[in-house]
Amino acid sequence: MRHGCKVNKLSRTHAHRVAMLSNMATSLILHKRVETTLAKAKALRVYVEPLINRSKEDSTHSRRIVFSYLQNKEAVTELFREISQKVADRPGGYTRILKTGIRHGDNAEMAIIELVDYNENMLKETKTTKAKSTRRSRAKKATDAPVANVESATAEEAKAE
Repeated sequence: MRHGCKVNKLSRTHAHRVAMLSNMATSLILHKRVETTLAKAKALRVYVEPLINRSKEDSTHSRRIVFSYLQNKEAVTELFREISQKVADRPGGYTRILKTGIRHGDNAEMAIIELVDYNENMLKETKTTKAKSTRRSRAKKATDAPVANVESATAEEAKAE
């Protein structure tokens, strides 16, 4: 039984898993989105969200803790300068996982994990979707339309005479 085992091991040793998550978190921070398997995306979300939360407080101690996880100066700089400014007012949920289907080679579920505040397309869609709401009505049958036109045409001819 796996009571209390919260970590998805991803079929890797501890060192391999930590190195992989560190590299994926660095790529996510630098490129703002990563395409990977669904299991890795879920594991990456658990790994990177506390780091983003830590970056809200820009202190030497916070930078050293984040660097111990990422091991990349450029990623730490990007996280504390750019990303922390965008997520300053957000209470949590800094990443979004979008399922993209399956991989043909091994039938693995694929997903895109991205930073929420950096997807410009989704930010535009949320603003424009509220703009117009219309009701749909039942479409008329094709056979009814010509008959109505013929009847109206004969009615107009009768009035003209």
